Parts: sequence; C-alpha cells; structure tokens
Amino acid sequence: MRQSPLGWWRRQRRLMVLLLAAGALALLQQQLLWHRPPRLLELRQASASSGPAALSLRFSRPMRALSVAGSSRLQPALPFTIQGEGNPLLLLPDVGTRIDQPLELRLKGVDQRGLALPLQRWFWDPRPDLLAVVPVAGGEQVRLRTPDGHWKSLTPVWPAIPQAVALGDGSGLGVVSRDQQGRHRVWRLDLRRSHLARRSSALGSAHPGQLQPFSSQSFVYARLSSNDNGDLLVQAAPASRGRDDPGEEWSQALDPPQEEVVLWGRSGSRRRLDLEARGPVALVPQGGSMIVPEADGLALRTLPPRPARRQLLPGSRDLSSFCPVAGRALLARHWPDFRRSLELVEPAQAPRTLWLGQEALLASACSRGGERVWALLLDGIERPELTVLALGGAGGERRLTLKGWELEPGTGLSYDPTADRLLLALRPLVSPGTAMGQPRPEPRAALLDATSLELSVLDGPVRRVSWLEAA
Repeated sequence: MRQSPLGWWRRQRRLMVLLLAAGALALLQQQLLWHRPPRLLELRQASASSGPAALSLRFSRPMRALSVAGSSRLQPALPFTIQGEGNPLLLLPDVGTRIDQPLELRLKGVDQRGLALPLQRWFWDPRPDLLAVVPVAGGEQVRLRTPDGHWKSLTPVWPAIPQAVALGDGSGLGVVSRDQQGRHRVWRLDLRRSHLARRSSALGSAHPGQLQPFSSQSFVYARLSSNDNGDLLVQAAPASRGRDDPGEEWSQALDPPQEEVVLWGRSGSRRRLDLEARGPVALVPQGGSMIVPEADGLALRTLPPRPARRQLLPGSRDLSSFCPVAGRALLARHWPDFRRSLELVEPAQAPRTLWLGQEALLASACSRGGERVWALLLDGIERPELTVLALGGAGGERRLTLKGWELEPGTGLSYDPTADRLLLALRPLVSPGTAMGQPRPEPRAALLDATSLELSVLDGPVRRVSWLEAA
C-alpha cells in the first residue's frame, strides 16, 4: 500500500519534535550541571611523607587553591597551607605545629568558574595510637592506650608475643606469637579506626577486627616488616622438616631450618621471594622495594612484579630506621677500630655521616627527610649510661642522659611528628645493692619531647611499644 505524503510528513514532524525535545533536555541538563556547585568527593589522610599531618582533598571539579586556603579554617586555630593546582589539593598544617587534640575542619572555597563549595564540616584526629605488648595474667597481649590513659585489648592472650608490627597504612597489625613449647606463629589483625568523621563523637581509637593466621604451620622464629601499602613481609624458618617428614619437629643440631621469605599482600595474596639474607629484611615504607642484608653490604632490591633490580651499598652497615620522605634512611656503620657512626642516605648521594663515636648505637629516628635526627647511645660497662642525642634543628647537637634508665632490649625509638614526641620502652636500672634473686623492674612506655627532651614515663608495664598511624 502506497504511503500518503501527509502521513509521511506527520511522522517526520513527530521525529523532529522528539529530537528537539531530547536536545533541549540535554542542554537543560548541561546547564544544570554547569551551574551546580562543586562537591567534595574524597577526604583522606595523606602519606607521612607529605608532612606531619596531611589531608588529601578531591573535588568534583578543579578548585581555586587560594580560595580554599583563605576560606577554610581549623579549630583549634592552626596555621596551614593548601598545596596543589585545582584537583586534588593537599591540606598541610605548618611545619612545627603541634597537634594534641582532635581538630574541626571547616572547608570552603570556589571552583575555577567561581561557584562556591557548600560548607563541609569534618572532625579529624591525625594523632597516632600508642600500641604496646603488655604482660598480663597467662602471658602477653597487644593493647592500645587511649588518650584518657586506659588500655584497650586488641589480641588474644598468648604465652609470649616476640613482635607486633603496625601495618604502614594503619589498617592492622602483624603479630608473632610464641607458645610454651617455643613454637612461633604469624597473624594479621585487621583494625578499624575512625579518624575522620562528620561528628566529633564518631572519632575513636582503633577496634580489633578479623584475626587471620598466616598459615597453620609453626616456625622456629619469625620476623615481620610492613610498608605504607599495608603489605607484610614474613621472614621465618619452619619448625618441621616439611619435605621429608611434615610431622617431625626440627632439630637444630642435625638439620638447620631453611628460612623462607614471603610477601603477604594487603589483598591477601602470597608471593615467595627468592632471597638469601644475612639478617632481617625490611620493606621500604613507600613500597616497591626492600632492604636486604648481604655478605658484601646492604642491598636495595625491587619487589615483584617490578623488574628485578639490585643496588648494593658495601661495608659493614645495618639499617637503623627509615625517614618519612622516600629514599631516605639512617644506617648504623661499624668500623674496624670498634667505633660506630650514624649515616643518612639520600637518593643518588653517598652516605653522609651525622655522628661518629665509641658508644653503642641502639636506635634512631628522624623527621621527614632527615632534617632532625635522634639517636640512643649507650656507654660504659659497669654502670652503662643511656644518652639521647638530638641532631639538627635550631639547637644543633644536644644530649640528654637518661639517668636511672636502660632501653628495653629489642625495642627502638619511634617519632610522632603530629605532637613532636618520641616513644620508647625504658626499664629502671637495678642499683648495685639490690639483693640477688630480686625480680627486675618491668619496663615502661616513655614519651620524650623531641624539642625540649623532657621525659614523661607512663604508668603500667610494657614489653614493646610503637605507633599506629592514622589511616
């Protein structure tokens, strides 16, 4: 049947009307989106290398950084800067600012077209939590110290906890437990912490989540290391023969254990690494690499899946601590005449000696790129003296002798840049007249003001202490 010209024209007109309506609707939506104010899409804690406390701000469209800096406020009032161009931006409290309580952030500003961001009100607590392995009835337990001074339990009670490592992204802990037969097991404990919230009452310390075993196998020993990605490096020697008789316990005299190194990824993946290390392997905080002690020195090796690459720093050196800025670390060097030195290594530069002396170098810590460095030194045999050495900053070199105290063996020195303080575990020295058989005093957590070097010792016994970073 032949179509009439009138019917064809009517259908074409309806099609044109539909097309015009769709175009008008698209134009209206475009205009609405064009005039829609910008939105805050993401607010999260930035990496420690960015500064003592830093927030990453991501918006729905590029913002004017000067406007955000001029219109936003922190309460209590703290000076800060806004860095970046457009999107994302970085909020950084000024260097030297001490944060000793939660902050309220009032975020405002305009985008590149002059449209205002509706007021965003957030509460933020960038301070790290204090973690400790604490002696309790039946053994030891990992606990968290709340700001009001109370201890919160995070793990079960085990006969002993040789090591507890906070994951670099703050998402959990790596824990090594030991039973009464001396067998070690490795665990990962997930933690939930609210350090950014819409309401101040929603802020809080970390809460324990799922406890995951690394394997059902036990080990002769185990050492852990973590990075800012939340990966956990497990360096351990199985406690059974495995290959010949899985049920037969290992005998050191007949068959030394074969050490294995496994990268336990944040996602749960496992990757065995082909390494022959001469000591503890340490993951580089920024990810992608590890420090491996070798016969000829310290090697910086890439982690898979990156292409294999090895850089060697020869000499008798040990890794002492990492600095927050990528590529910087403190090394302890041992000299043939029994002197020790503390060195700062930086990318593409030879190690720089910061201190050289006869004392034993027990531990160290540093701020950002090593502008300020602290070291614990031990001198003397009959009456050893523990000294804090502070390098850099306005004071140059300063020393504080911690009379009556010794560092708990196997512990270190940790720096909290948000409050400019150092954390360590100290044990009271036993006086020469103490009766034989008298129990030794328990070690205690201590906070040291990193600027004034004023010491504050906390109540309650501990075995090991460390910071759990906000994440």
